[in-house]
Amino acid sequence: MKNSYLPEGLLISTPENREYVSSLLGLERAMNEGKILESTVLLCDNKMRLHVDLWGVEGIIEREETLYSPDGAKIKDIAVITRVGKPVCFKVVSIDYSGTKPVVYLSRRAAQIECMREYIDKLTPGDVIRARISHLENFGAFVDIGCGIISLCSVDCISVSRISHPSDRLSVGEYVYTVVKIKEADSGRIFVSMRELLGSWEENAALFEAGQTVAGIIRSVEDYGVFVELAPNLAGLAEIREGSREKLMASIGQYAAVYIKSIIPERMKIKLVLIDSYKGEPPAKELRYFIDVKNTPHLDSWRYSPKSSTKLVETVF
Repeated sequence: MKNSYLPEGLLISTPENREYVSSLLGLERAMNEGKILESTVLLCDNKMRLHVDLWGVEGIIEREETLYSPDGAKIKDIAVITRVGKPVCFKVVSIDYSGTKPVVYLSRRAAQIECMREYIDKLTPGDVIRARISHLENFGAFVDIGCGIISLCSVDCISVSRISHPSDRLSVGEYVYTVVKIKEADSGRIFVSMRELLGSWEENAALFEAGQTVAGIIRSVEDYGVFVELAPNLAGLAEIREGSREKLMASIGQYAAVYIKSIIPERMKIKLVLIDSYKGEPPAKELRYFIDVKNTPHLDSWRYSPKSSTKLVETVF
């Protein structure tokens, strides 16, 4: 299914959107055509109304129109004020010409209701969709999967390589691709995953060869060794002796230079030797997807483990 209802921020710079929001005539046409538009919230007033940038025309989203709540829960102040300075989607619901200047009334809620009905309600497990990271917590990343509607990607679904916090992998505001993992029948809530798009063990291991010395990130320090992430879906173990220099210098989150001793597909093992570790800022690096995410609308299943491995790690949607 093509995602016509994009995460907030992706529509704002399109020529069509600019054409509609840049004039009163365009806004009238958008209202008559039922278009979903985007623009930036300039401020939240003392009545908890959002004022939206419409190129000199006053645009207002009333408090009750800022958010669609399927269960009818009361809109919290924080959900309104955190929109300031950010792009929001909306539909034009009315234009008031009674004052000295026209006022355009907008509804983000109406845009979200349409997105739910026409897009999100039709999603099924295995569908590949675009998302925007909106908030990070210890247990996972909250992502906008369309018109500001939020889904959760739990921390264990972000990648196969274990991370201590979603910020180890993701940043707020980042756009990513995800796959629908669970859709609750009762509530309609959707939970998404990312690791199925980041390659199998074999695909990631094929990027490396025994005898190479490569850079990685230390993700875990155990009594028997140090787990070093070589890619988001691939980690290896550097075995160390108790009390050795290697263990003393290893710290979670540090970068490491490791020598690859061997790659063993049937055991899904990569044996490493820790050469050095150091603190540093992560290099700017986009996630690498191992499928054509733009042209692959759906996955029926995903197998992480090699066929030669006795251990089966897979996802069946």
